[in-house]
Amino acid sequence: MIEGLSGPFANAGEAVFRNLHWAVERVNQRGGVKLPGGARKLELVRMDSKGNAEEALSVLRGALDQRIGYVLQGNSSAVAAALIDALNKHNEREPSRRALFLNYSAVEPALTNERCSFWHFRFDAHADMRLAALMDVLKDDRGVQKAYLIGQDYSFGQYVVKQARTMIEARRPDVQIVGEELHPMGRVKDFLPYATKIRASGAQAVVTGNWGNDLTLLVKAVRDLGVPVKFYTFYGNALGVPATLGEAGVGSVLAVAEWHPNLGNAPSDALVAAFRKRYPDPKDDYLHARMQAMIELLAQAMERAKSADPVAVARAMEGLELDAAPLGGVHAGWMRADDHQFQQPLVVSQMDKLGAPGVKHDVEGSGYGFRTVRRFDAKQVEASHTCRMKRPD
Repeated sequence: MIEGLSGPFANAGEAVFRNLHWAVERVNQRGGVKLPGGARKLELVRMDSKGNAEEALSVLRGALDQRIGYVLQGNSSAVAAALIDALNKHNEREPSRRALFLNYSAVEPALTNERCSFWHFRFDAHADMRLAALMDVLKDDRGVQKAYLIGQDYSFGQYVVKQARTMIEARRPDVQIVGEELHPMGRVKDFLPYATKIRASGAQAVVTGNWGNDLTLLVKAVRDLGVPVKFYTFYGNALGVPATLGEAGVGSVLAVAEWHPNLGNAPSDALVAAFRKRYPDPKDDYLHARMQAMIELLAQAMERAKSADPVAVARAMEGLELDAAPLGGVHAGWMRADDHQFQQPLVVSQMDKLGAPGVKHDVEGSGYGFRTVRRFDAKQVEASHTCRMKRPD
């Protein structure tokens, strides 16, 4: 795992590590990956990119020198793009030491479109898929007449702001875009000036792809001003946001994800209970089905290929449907061969008090959780692509 484990987004990196560590543990607890020469255990190696692309490329070289065949990253599409480019070159130059990149949350659409690669597999829904689900919900919210768009000033944040405008104009041409802003990523300590602009704009909704502390601090600043807006977010359901908002977030923060703890079925409840038993501290409460699915699909592809060789596993992963039995049937999906974009359901949820209808589980011990607003099956959110993939001989 190459991820920012220090710096402004260290909490997000550590939260991902817990997910991946638990997923690897679960595979190993059932004996590991079953291969012709005997079952093999998975090992998860942590490498700190400090959240920047140059450091990520440096530790990638170290991983490849150790003959690590699978690189996992996700918190930053800019870093993901750099890793993809580096692996493209490395795998062509050194075919005996090839490696695959498994991406759990870098969602810039170009990574599985014009920049697609045989060596890259994405397990999160990309930004267009997530945003389309959010905007379908916003479309039906007649209380929204003005919207404010804000994001981190890098490839993903820029894309979300631009595409949010396009989607709102197509779905709700009556909604006025009253602000469109980008801010430095990971460097703003005081979001009060941005919150003041949002208040002055008269917006009823804020659309943002912000994550980590950039989301928490933005929401807190707006809350402190008492601005009654709804936040349409990609990541507003964890990493301190619900606890920061408290009562002010009830009914006002929406998030989109492949899963959330309050889907209201026994397998989902069992997965939540098992994760919380493994990580009982409320501040460690950050569970994502896609990260569990990624490790499971990797193990299943190895077993299908009867090999741990990255090229054989990549070919086995193409078109592979997830056997969700190890996850208790909680998640479904398949890896689309044409662009290596995992296809899965999406759920838009809304913050509410623990114990309210549909809110059996809270988030991070905050006393607040999320209830389902709308669920989209995989076919509803499947998007076309422009990938023209070059495959190895």
